[in-house]
Amino acid sequence: MPSRAPAGPPSGAPAAGRRRPWRAAWALLQASHLGPALAVTAFATALCAGMGAAVGVWLAMAGAVLLGQLSVGWSNDWVDHARDLRVGRADKPLAVGSLRVGVVRGAALTALAACVPASWALGWRAGGLHLLAVASAWSYNLVLKRTAWSWAPFAVSFGLIPVFTALAVPGRAGPPWWAVAAGALLGVGAHLVNVVPDLEDDAATEVRGLPHRLGARASTVLAAAAMLVATGCLVLAPGSGLIGPPGAGLAAAVLLVAGCAATAVARPWSRLPFALAMAVAAVDVVLLIGALGAQA
Repeated sequence: MPSRAPAGPPSGAPAAGRRRPWRAAWALLQASHLGPALAVTAFATALCAGMGAAVGVWLAMAGAVLLGQLSVGWSNDWVDHARDLRVGRADKPLAVGSLRVGVVRGAALTALAACVPASWALGWRAGGLHLLAVASAWSYNLVLKRTAWSWAPFAVSFGLIPVFTALAVPGRAGPPWWAVAAGALLGVGAHLVNVVPDLEDDAATEVRGLPHRLGARASTVLAAAAMLVATGCLVLAPGSGLIGPPGAGLAAAVLLVAGCAATAVARPWSRLPFALAMAVAAVDVVLLIGALGAQA
């Protein structure tokens, strides 16, 4: 495992307050887990637009989902602040003193508050389910990441994405079961590969989620299986066959999953497997749009 740089001064140190405003803003963006937040926002927006939503609807979807994801990312760093200090997480702005805890806590709660009216603007069904997905993600940060049920919030939140994006489109029914199953499986796979690089740090702070109980190798194998089954659901369940885009999508997903598994085994502390898992999710979003479009 690569060595971690020691943590910097406590997050409330006076030095943090003397940083230039743009540096503080950049640190706040880093604390939001911006990459995954933008990826999930892009997936949900693409699904909504691909199912025929008007521009105003999918723009509203993008705003609501982004606010929800930012609240989840900031709450993660806020809740994990003490743990990150203990293990010297040099990649976390709070742990190195770039931000104060109160700033990140305030950002998380502000984004969450703004997410409520932004979600209701999508309609009570779509908005309510989106808020349920956000609440599920917060439950992971607050409680479930330390239990054997750590996978459940990812299954719930990702499984709800095709549901609330479909229901936001006027006149559109909810998605078929296989779309929900694929989203849930992708969420579980992403959770497993995202946690593997942090297993030792988490063990030092008594976090015992499902990946910690399975170990790095079993978590990687299970993640690969979950992502492949998710893609299989989107290719085989709609009955569109393996000719053309569905077959190409399945082949691309197989290659990405193989790369994800190989990297996780060879370099267990690498973040590349999570990026590859997001690439599988992007392929599956394209497959899902095509499958739902064919059934419309």
